[in-house]
Amino acid sequence: MARPNQRTCTQRTPQRTIVLIGKESTGKSALAAALTGQCPTSTNIQGSTIACDRYQTEDNLLIDTPGILFRSDTATTRAALAQLQAHDTAHDIIVLLVKATHIDDDLADLLPLVAGKQGVVVATFWDKVRVSELAQQIVSRWEHAAQVGFIPVDARHLSSDQRQQILGAFQTPTVFPTKWRPILAGQCIEPHPTWLEHPRWGWLLAVLLLLLPAAFAVGVANGVAGVLDPLVQAGLAPLIAVLSQTPSLLREILIGRYGLVTMGPLLFVWAVPTVVLYALLLGAYKASGLVERITVALDPLLRPFGLSGRDLVRVIMGFGCNVPAVISTRACSSCSRHTCVSAIAFGSACSYQFGATLGVFSAANLPGLVVPYLGYLTLTTLIYTRLISPKAARSVHNTLMIERRTFLEIPHWSTIWRETQGTLHQFLTNAIPIFLVITVTASVLDWFGLITALAAWINPLMGLFGLPPEAAIPVILASIRKDGLLLFAEPDTLAVLTPLQVLTGVYLAGVLLPCLVTALTIAREQSVRFAVGLMVRQAIAAITFSMLLAWGGHWL
Repeated sequence: MARPNQRTCTQRTPQRTIVLIGKESTGKSALAAALTGQCPTSTNIQGSTIACDRYQTEDNLLIDTPGILFRSDTATTRAALAQLQAHDTAHDIIVLLVKATHIDDDLADLLPLVAGKQGVVVATFWDKVRVSELAQQIVSRWEHAAQVGFIPVDARHLSSDQRQQILGAFQTPTVFPTKWRPILAGQCIEPHPTWLEHPRWGWLLAVLLLLLPAAFAVGVANGVAGVLDPLVQAGLAPLIAVLSQTPSLLREILIGRYGLVTMGPLLFVWAVPTVVLYALLLGAYKASGLVERITVALDPLLRPFGLSGRDLVRVIMGFGCNVPAVISTRACSSCSRHTCVSAIAFGSACSYQFGATLGVFSAANLPGLVVPYLGYLTLTTLIYTRLISPKAARSVHNTLMIERRTFLEIPHWSTIWRETQGTLHQFLTNAIPIFLVITVTASVLDWFGLITALAAWINPLMGLFGLPPEAAIPVILASIRKDGLLLFAEPDTLAVLTPLQVLTGVYLAGVLLPCLVTALTIAREQSVRFAVGLMVRQAIAAITFSMLLAWGGHWL
């Protein structure tokens, strides 16, 4: 496989398609990047809604499929198996990746999937096993009995000789036998336990580690944005003066209350830095293997709520941006995916929402409210997921299977960036375009006076939550865009709100409905019917919890 030429207007049709198949965390992505020297391009294959990573070179198309998660029905596993069935020609090669540390189990699970196809076996994590003479003999016997190449490597640090050996195997692939039981290697090497595996407080450390990236990203990014925002606003002042001379509707779309220029700094100065920094931190977690360790540590804690440890990781991802978090639920069990999506929509305070929440509390001189806010948000999210999760997901007999814990590694920058790109790509291609559409729509509605009319209609309902009529507009706008709750920070509004009303108003505005960006993403990932049902359930739960907070808070 040669290094890719520069992209031209017309690309040659690939002579050969190479499909990487393996379980989760076997090093498929690292191997693909090392073989091609490229970063992946995520695309939809064979009409599937699941993204696979493609590496186009001069002579070959290499496809890195999602990790296969056995004994758990996930969309990503179905996509990987679909790719395996779709490529079955003389020009298709299957690279079967197995962990050398658990090679007996991996071969037993994966060999039946590739029987009759042509390819090669790559044993990763070879650096973790004690390379004895017996191990070498067993590999040699496998090659002789199956007539298939077995190449042991460390995928994260692929040597030039190993790279050439794998590329050479692509030139002369052999057929996987239909009936063959390998001699058992007899080795099963588990990673050394850490404090995360402590039986009493390992779960607490896992929760803290999971919350740390969100807290750090929001804190640092908001600090930087606080310095940049006045400079950006000053720079936009001349442009706003020019645009103020445009026709009324265009002026409203550009510089009105919800105009593109007006709301732009909130996105590019406040939200984007948070998402980028959070994506980098999560990329480091993934590249080091820490995410898998956290997943295993939290799995027993979340089972009574119909979730698994891997689901909680995606809920926490939503604190950066709900869009990539919802998309990443493709790797969740089909038994828990709907619950996980609902938990993200309800309890994941994205960078918009969390930043705006901190801004309101600071403007009210009540920064300490963030503690009861997060506590109540967490409690009500758990209650909500418990109520909506299917009984089968909460059953003690349903383990919501996850793979065993993986080895911890010191992450390399190239690996972190490769992990980060997927999140950033989803944010840039999904969240930002929808943000622009919503901004224009809100501006048009405001120009026609519909938002003000709607606020006047629901003003009396604010009394149910112990809130004054002034709270209506922030609640409405936060249902469209979560930063709409910043209107609670207006001096006239804060002047009539007590601390309990500030807390209740911010909570209600944050959880009443998922923002339109999230709602549209959920509709696209699942269905419009599911998205509408989710919004109805969430609204009922939010109204109930907000009323309990408003009226119960008086007694406390």
